[in-house]
Amino acid sequence: MTGSVLKEYILKLVVLGDAAVGKTSLINQYMLHSFKEDYKPTLGVNILTKVVKIEDYNVRLILWDLAAQSKYELSRKLFFQGCSGALLVYDVTRYTSFSNVKEKWYEDFIRYALPETGGNYLLIGNKVDLADERTVTTEEGEKMANKLNVADFIETSAKNGKNVDSTFKTLVLCVLRNKGVKILQ
Repeated sequence: MTGSVLKEYILKLVVLGDAAVGKTSLINQYMLHSFKEDYKPTLGVNILTKVVKIEDYNVRLILWDLAAQSKYELSRKLFFQGCSGALLVYDVTRYTSFSNVKEKWYEDFIRYALPETGGNYLLIGNKVDLADERTVTTEEGEKMANKLNVADFIETSAKNGKNVDSTFKTLVLCVLRNKGVKILQ
């Protein structure tokens, strides 16, 4: 019998950020290549799965879309258990969402997930399709990325799909490499 045996990994990834930064839209664009204009806030947590093939590996992604509302503050820390990596997302048109990445989401990530995840987290500036409304520059995002020592900084648009697939792929490759998996990509 010839042929290669696929190895499998299961990765739990969390998507963090203020309400309405586009966390759910990023996931929907990645999973379904779709975008909805009408926004409905996530209640608690929304969990989705997707299997991706990377070289000789089947990787089952379990994507946790965490609600940002303060009423979920106490239970949110439980959602970090078993986490392999994270996307720290802000809206380039809302400066407060950018500030909260460091002051809130990064701090939660460091406190509850970092020991398990190592350096497997990316900073994501979403909604770059709204260029006329932009309040956070690319340079500010890059500076924040350096301060937070993220694996990568990427600007995306969940609406038109810009950099969405590559964002998730970058995070998955980062996690796998930090687990010692030899990947050529």
